[in-house]
Amino acid sequence: MATWILGDIHGCPDELSELLARLDLGPEDTLLSVGDLFHRGPDPIGVLDIFREVGGLFLLGNHELRVLARFDLAPSRSDASDRPDYRDEFPALEPEDLAGDGRRPCDVEPSRRADVLRFLQGHSGFFLEHTSVPKAGPTKDGRAWCAVHAGLVPGRHPADTEPEDLVSLRRLQTRGRPYWYEVYTGPNLILFGHTPSKIPRTRRIGSQTVALGLDTGCVYGGKLTAYSPELDEFVQVDAKKSYAKP
Repeated sequence: MATWILGDIHGCPDELSELLARLDLGPEDTLLSVGDLFHRGPDPIGVLDIFREVGGLFLLGNHELRVLARFDLAPSRSDASDRPDYRDEFPALEPEDLAGDGRRPCDVEPSRRADVLRFLQGHSGFFLEHTSVPKAGPTKDGRAWCAVHAGLVPGRHPADTEPEDLVSLRRLQTRGRPYWYEVYTGPNLILFGHTPSKIPRTRRIGSQTVALGLDTGCVYGGKLTAYSPELDEFVQVDAKKSYAKP
């Protein structure tokens, strides 16, 4: 059994397919995306269809949140307990209706645009602790773990963190403006995306990893990364090309 947590996919289905082939998921395994599934990349619908086929879970990233909010379909509470009722029917949609944060494009053919909105309503909220993930276990060294798109304010439980921080936080507004994970001291492991780097961003306290960033910039020509906290193992694939500029 393993939970495989994916960094930001950003509309790159070829790399996702290759990564899934290497993971060779079994019936007891779970796939969980930290969000930012579609925007910026070449084929959002390709990613959607793959994720739907494998039954993957996904958290809300900043791009998904902007799309859902545009249609009054986004939760406003950090625990997503106020999730709006599911909506199935939509009028004819224009490209800008699916634009993400910063008006980032999501290039989807007209006949599939409503499908994106239907899919996004199946999100797993702003964060997931391992006790809420079906069949998930603790880290290999026996600690609790939690996945979130961007980050959290050190010292606060995710449920006590503003949704905007959960999907967008990078640096703290304190002296020196450190990245939030540079201040976080654990003990639980936080897995996150949103802030790309060539290698996973790692925060260690002694011998323990307490924060791990999994966005390794696939859409920018980097890698697509998956990590299993139960196994303490990485699987990565190289991007086929650079599809966008940071």
